[in-house]
Amino acid sequence: MGCGRIAPKAVLRRVALAGDIAVADPSPSLPGRGAYVCDAACAEQALQRRALGRAFRRAVTVPANFVESIG
Repeated sequence: MGCGRIAPKAVLRRVALAGDIAVADPSPSLPGRGAYVCDAACAEQALQRRALGRAFRRAVTVPANFVESIG
């Protein structure tokens, strides 16, 4: 989503929505659409490109510690 790297799901980190808030989902257990990033740098790129809203097809709130929670 951030860097555009193609990799197996097992290598990527899942991001999901808890309400309207984007959160890391390390054990893919949260329901609904998920988006995938490879690491914290990729998550930072996704934020700069505003890719989360497009991936989830809605307005998304991103907490201040989002990038750190991915790492």
